[in-house]
Amino acid sequence: MSKYDALWKYVQDNGSQSFKLSFDQISEIAGIAIDHSFLKYKKELTYYGYEVGKISMKEQTVQFNKVQKSSTVIEP
Repeated sequence: MSKYDALWKYVQDNGSQSFKLSFDQISEIAGIAIDHSFLKYKKELTYYGYEVGKISMKEQTVQFNKVQKSSTVIEP
């Protein structure tokens, strides 16, 4: 269980192709303040069908993008 599970679930339930959340919104959703460890934990989000895009320190926002599934078919 990750300390960001509540955030990952929120992102997955959002369903949008792409959207931003402020650091304050993330803290409210996750129940904890965003910190440097977010960079390590963000890899978990791919299990929920999303990835972290741009993290803006100036705007204090994080961009979330839906992962595009590959449609490559490998034939025998």
